[in-house]
Amino acid sequence: MSSHFPEIASNRAEITAALAALASRHAPVDGEHSMAAIPALHFLRYSTPGKEQAAFAKVSLIFAAQGAKTVFAGKAAYYYDTAHCLLTSIDMPVTGRVEQASRECPYLCFYLEIDLRQVAELVAAHQLPPPDAPQHGLGISAGELPLDVLEACYRLAKLLDTPKHIPVLAPLIEREILYRLLMSSQGMRLRQALVAGGRTFKVNRAVEWIKAHYDAPLRIEELVRHANMSVSSLHQHFKEATGLSPLQYQKRLRLFAARSMMLKQPRDVGVVAGAVGYDNLSQFHREYKRLFGFPPLQDANRLRAESD
Repeated sequence: MSSHFPEIASNRAEITAALAALASRHAPVDGEHSMAAIPALHFLRYSTPGKEQAAFAKVSLIFAAQGAKTVFAGKAAYYYDTAHCLLTSIDMPVTGRVEQASRECPYLCFYLEIDLRQVAELVAAHQLPPPDAPQHGLGISAGELPLDVLEACYRLAKLLDTPKHIPVLAPLIEREILYRLLMSSQGMRLRQALVAGGRTFKVNRAVEWIKAHYDAPLRIEELVRHANMSVSSLHQHFKEATGLSPLQYQKRLRLFAARSMMLKQPRDVGVVAGAVGYDNLSQFHREYKRLFGFPPLQDANRLRAESD
């Protein structure tokens, strides 16, 4: 039995190297690169290790095709590299630090957004069993990257070189990736998010409501009604799952939305602050700088210059 191990290791190394080469071609400069042909797929590239940076992780599968990174959520740290992956079952603010990267060997990240509706359809269609036990704590986990998941991810990315096949094959491979994740030890998180009445399911409903109303005052009574939770349960389970209170979560959403607005098009800071729900400009400046490390205009100009 052990005679097969070197072959498996070699196969993994070859696939990882091929994926890194492909990601490097489609992400030729530092930054995040969204693949328009496959909307759920993104590559991230960084050429130097860095300090912690704020980010907003959607429900997704993330791993490194090259290099390594540590993600911080709540009070926990999650490390992933070419052999380990990160899986999130709730959209949540995090901070991250690239650990291994250089000009010659940049950090290259495979990032695939997951649509929980597709996961639910897959579970229902094939009557997959529910999770063995409730998964408590943050809606994020790190673990070994299964070889079959890696292979499917490479085949999905490889479609970028043959665009004519994407409309037919991409949905099939994305479905395969979801199925293989669900059947892995990591898949318990995703299954838990689909259990109607479960705490992860309810927190996800609360998250969706906050995202839809992030620019309006947070009305707890409406939020608890939408999530079908008591006020005390909402605060407790929301913080357990995201590391933040609902109000803190809304503030993060507002700040990320403001950053996105200013990156897309230069705008007056006061207009942007008002558009995302701030009525106090000095508070907006203060909280923006605390999260991103720079005042709004300076941060937008810096990121725009790096992109150029």
